[in-house]
Amino acid sequence: MNERNAGIERIKYIGAVLLYGTIGTFLRFVNLPSELVALGRGVIGSLFILLWLAVRRKKPDGGAIRRNGTWLLLSGICLGLNWIFLFAAYVKTTVAVASLCNYMAPVIVILLAPVLLREKLNRKKLPCILAALVGIVLVSGVWGSGGADPVGVSLGLCAALCFAGIVVCNRKIEGISSLDKAVVQLAVSALTILPYAIFRNLSAELNPDGRSVLIVLLLGAVHTGFAYCLYFSGMGSLPVQTVAILGYLEPVVSVLCSAFFLKESLSVSGWIGAVLILTAAAVSELIPEPGEEK
Repeated sequence: MNERNAGIERIKYIGAVLLYGTIGTFLRFVNLPSELVALGRGVIGSLFILLWLAVRRKKPDGGAIRRNGTWLLLSGICLGLNWIFLFAAYVKTTVAVASLCNYMAPVIVILLAPVLLREKLNRKKLPCILAALVGIVLVSGVWGSGGADPVGVSLGLCAALCFAGIVVCNRKIEGISSLDKAVVQLAVSALTILPYAIFRNLSAELNPDGRSVLIVLLLGAVHTGFAYCLYFSGMGSLPVQTVAILGYLEPVVSVLCSAFFLKESLSVSGWIGAVLILTAAAVSELIPEPGEEK
């Protein structure tokens, strides 16, 4: 790939990550239950990608989908649960705290890999784990007064656990295009959210305003469907470490949007915790696994 094309793919990937980072801020202006917004995002996003494939005259590879059926199903369920917990966390605590809790996922993957993936624990990553754990304690504010809502923090960490499940499942998926994988995962996520959304809102009186409907459509079509297309296009062309590091723009954007647009502030200890979490997660991506060292 020449330098110009590499630059275009990098811009696509960064564009997707920046869109992801603004989701929490947009949710603050939606007058609908968080689970219904998550459901709309899954349905609209999957339809958008199917339309994208149709425009490009491509059909989903049924054989590849069947071969990876179990892991696609599990990853889609994890995605749906991640959205349920994360969107609920946005309601219970600040966007910054919810996003930072969700980005404990890389650390959780490191801890789960020896059990679920039969990978040896890389001892070089232990300082990253410790730093991230200290960071999440500082972000939660449990050592001081006026800390983050413990329910919101717990929901954010549950989202991170589900996020880690997505990562683990995706490592098992092979021989399928990124968009085929995305459309199945989004569709399964919507099916996962559907019974919960029905149960929570069976007798509720919903009064969505025009702005809320518009934002849900925006989150589904632009922040999910279109962003996934940009994301996978860039991810498939860029070096793995570049993808990993640029991915941490998302929580940074979430924190900045929370501060500037929603006037949600972190304490000094919270900002220190945010730096610890993001640095630990990013550095852990740069440390090679055993056998990968040159």
